[in-house]
Formats: sequence, C-alpha cells, structure tokens
Amino acid sequence: MSSFFMGFDSSLVLFAFLEINCLKPLAMKQKVFRIGLYLMISFYLIGGINHFLNPSFYLPLIPDYFPQKELINYLAGIFELVFSIGLVFHRFRKLASYGIILMLIAFIPSHIYFIQIDACVPDGLCTPVWVAWVRLLIIHPLLILWAWVSGSLD
Repeated sequence: MSSFFMGFDSSLVLFAFLEINCLKPLAMKQKVFRIGLYLMISFYLIGGINHFLNPSFYLPLIPDYFPQKELINYLAGIFELVFSIGLVFHRFRKLASYGIILMLIAFIPSHIYFIQIDACVPDGLCTPVWVAWVRLLIIHPLLILWAWVSGSLD
C-alpha cells in the first residue's frame, strides 16, 4: 500500500512540475500577448485621435512631394482609429492587423523625409538624426512585427 501512495505522490509532483514549467509559461505568454494587444489598441486609438486634435504636429512630417497634406493626415487618423477598433473584435483582428502593417509601410516615406530634413521640423519635432534612423530601421519593423503577432491572437 505504501508503494501505491509513493506512485501517487510522485505523479502529483510530476504533474505540479509540468503545471509550473509548461502550462504557466504558456499562460504567461498569452497574458503578455494580450497586454501587447491592448497597448496596440490604445497606441493607435490615441494616435488616431491626435491626428485630429493636433494636425500641426503631423503636417510637417508629410513629404512636400505629396499633395493635400491635410487630407493625408486626416486619412491616417481615420485609418488608425478604424484599425484600433478592429483589433478589439476577434472577427476583424487579423484584417485590422494587416491594415496596420500596410499603413506602417505607407508611412515609410515620412520617416525617410524626416531623415532627409536632418530629423528636425522648424518650430516642431527635433531629434538627433540617429534617432530617426533607429525609428526607421528598428522601431518601424518591430511595430510591423507587433501588428503581425497581434493579428494572430485568439
């Protein structure tokens, strides 16, 4: 009878070990991804609203060779709002994440333009040029990856 309890106890220990080492990290990973999704929703929701509240921040960042800068700014705000709301609903999440990825690709000319003007808008945003390069080459691809991962969440 003691061997029965020994086997029972060791299987409980094994189950507890698996629970801690296998299931918990998966649950933790899902929580981290879920928090990332909520952050992304907030990021694009606030950014989209800001395109309407503070257009003077965005207009100088739109390259001069684009016509109708105001329209581009408002469209960017609308798309950010629509895609952030789309991320909320599972049914539209993948489509919204694809939209964000396409939008981020569409923003690349603005990042290049910012580098071309030495990362400084007169009477506006000024950063070291290396920061603009980091945004274009590192942060922008990470945002695209973030959107891709968020689109695959259940």
